[in-house]
Amino acid sequence: MTDIYDRATELEEQDRERALAEHAKRSAIAGKTVEDSAKFCDDCGIDIPLKRRQAMPGCQRCVTCQQRKELRR
Repeated sequence: MTDIYDRATELEEQDRERALAEHAKRSAIAGKTVEDSAKFCDDCGIDIPLKRRQAMPGCQRCVTCQQRKELRR
């Protein structure tokens, strides 16, 4: 027979696994590589630095334009 703590731990693990699975499914960078990133920003046309493309594989905008887009939402 399980006690209340065992059941709470089990529910917590289930919730964590569900949240991680949902995050992986929704992740914009899942399965993307640096080669999927744009070399130039779709909005302003400036060069997107390699470090940004490595940090956010699949990015299509520079940091400034991405911030503007997210603030408009």
